[in-house]
Amino acid sequence: MAFSELLDQVGSLGRFQGLQTVALVVPIMCLAAHSLVENFSGAVPSHRCWVPLLDNSTAQASAPEALGPEALLSVSIPPGPNHGPHQCRRFHHPQWQLLDPNATATNWSEAATEPCVDGWVYDQSTFTSTIVAEWDLVCDSQALRPMAQSIFLAGVLVGAAIFGRASDRFGRRLVLTWNYLHMAVWGTATAFAPTFPVYCLFRFLLAVASAGVMMNTAILLMEWTSEQTHTLAMTCNALGYSFGMVLLAVAAYGLRDWTLLQLALSVPFFLFFVYSWWLAESARWLLITGRLEKGLRELQRVAAINGKRAVRDALTKEVLLSALQEELSVSQAPTSLGTLLCTPGLRLRTCASTLCWFAFGFTFYGLALDLQALDSNIFLFQVLLGVLDIPAKIGSLMLLRCLGRRPVQAGSLVLAGLCILANVLVPLEMRYLRSSLAMLGIECIGIAFTCTTIYTGELFPTVLRSTCANRMTAVGLGQVGARGGAMLGPMVRLLSTHHPSLPLLVYGAVPVLSGLTALLLPETRSLPLPDTIQDVQNQAVKKATPCTREHAVVKSTQL
Repeated sequence: MAFSELLDQVGSLGRFQGLQTVALVVPIMCLAAHSLVENFSGAVPSHRCWVPLLDNSTAQASAPEALGPEALLSVSIPPGPNHGPHQCRRFHHPQWQLLDPNATATNWSEAATEPCVDGWVYDQSTFTSTIVAEWDLVCDSQALRPMAQSIFLAGVLVGAAIFGRASDRFGRRLVLTWNYLHMAVWGTATAFAPTFPVYCLFRFLLAVASAGVMMNTAILLMEWTSEQTHTLAMTCNALGYSFGMVLLAVAAYGLRDWTLLQLALSVPFFLFFVYSWWLAESARWLLITGRLEKGLRELQRVAAINGKRAVRDALTKEVLLSALQEELSVSQAPTSLGTLLCTPGLRLRTCASTLCWFAFGFTFYGLALDLQALDSNIFLFQVLLGVLDIPAKIGSLMLLRCLGRRPVQAGSLVLAGLCILANVLVPLEMRYLRSSLAMLGIECIGIAFTCTTIYTGELFPTVLRSTCANRMTAVGLGQVGARGGAMLGPMVRLLSTHHPSLPLLVYGAVPVLSGLTALLLPETRSLPLPDTIQDVQNQAVKKATPCTREHAVVKSTQL
């Protein structure tokens, strides 16, 4: 008896799976909010230089009483590129000649200005406090904000490497519990960071733990469900990220101080840490690692929760040993990165699929972590992003079933890129059109991600499809590509200092090129999953010679 059959007997889609899904997906909602929280905690408020005539009571007393704040502002700060007060420079001395009705903007020179040596004054009408205002991440220091986001995403990459191996050695539930505690501790510590470097360090450690939560949540959901219900389990997991986007917008709307928002998203992880001790460990992992007694207890517990007491009483060590032998008989041979890149038939699949993963991470995090540049009402935009992501994820599964993998993969990436590139041509005054195109582009990237996760699993044989962290598999390489792209995405925004349209051009070009590359991949809809590398090579032969006698014989054998 294989383990999948044993799982069907104790229940692979019952009350236990429902309770487990709720317990695991709720933390994912808070985790998703942490990933995008700097849209609000790191929002850039309107700002100007601190000037004595406006911000020093003694200097204000010496100013002419007839002059209002606008007049004092015009003689203290030069106009900026957007015709408002300059955000990064001020006059050395008040330019009283500018009050002359006949004066023009040319009546002052760059030599009459200086940087904001006394600091900045920030608009607090939307946010009472952000990390930008806390540590003056503006003007010459504006690159530090996207750098902080890239540091966070680098932590996700490091955490995946660490906790993937740890979960294989110490167990999924134990590592998940440990990471809940780490997210609670480092998330709370972030709210009290005294300096910006310390803030970045705590965010990095928080991201390391979040990678462990993401990986082990997905593993537990999959290892406690049958192959037929994997799609449902992973869809619920993906919807947790969608609801997390909505949760973030609601929390940020109610909490306009970044420290309070950070605490609101971090403290619940203490609760998750407490109840995670009652979560079930993966019985499959317990059996493979030789922990038969614990595996037996977990299976009996699941059978009881699912109302299958007869099955619970019939479970014995002998039954588990039979399932264990079945699992070991189909264990995978070790593979390496060289197998993916040097084997004929796999090289193209590896490069093209990894590029699709990279395009998702690069474009999604590059845009989704800078909503302020896409729309003035970031609260509404964040809500719509989460709400529309729900039908997009469900609709993508229907598109995959009706149209196939390759057209959906290529079409979603190309359409996302074209929407982003179109915003280069849309004037800034057409705000609603720009927001709609940006929203459509991000949702198409989400569809591309759903397709990529399914498509990659079907392109590669079983010996290369496994997501175990102790070997470089196709899925593992793809995830590295996605996280590497996510790290680079925020840094591309620095190109706007050379030209405002450069970031959008890069964000749009990458998915278009990736989508066109995806057209080189074979269609896998309705095809049996390949088990060996030879199966992949046979598929290529069949495609090249569809009418040969050999093809008919092989096909008959498969049926």
